[in-house]
Amino acid sequence: MKAVRIFCDKQVLPDDSILELVIWKLPGPESGRPHNLKYRLYYGKDGQRIVGYDNERGKGDHRHRNDGEEPYGFDSIETLIADFIHDVKHARGES
Repeated sequence: MKAVRIFCDKQVLPDDSILELVIWKLPGPESGRPHNLKYRLYYGKDGQRIVGYDNERGKGDHRHRNDGEEPYGFDSIETLIADFIHDVKHARGES
């Protein structure tokens, strides 16, 4: 069985920044992905990532904010999206 995309949303915001969220359900756990999910959440502008959450193979759950990267404690899809949106709003000066 292959990974199945379970969520995908992409928006171009009025300031031409991009918000994109993609989540896949994996057939089973993998190294760094014990929750059977693969995800890529991106907010950026002009080709530059401002906020990003992902769990690429070998690195596990982590997030990017501006030029920094730090581990992320995955809890649930709902919390993942809420944390990402919170960081995006903060980056946009909305919180």
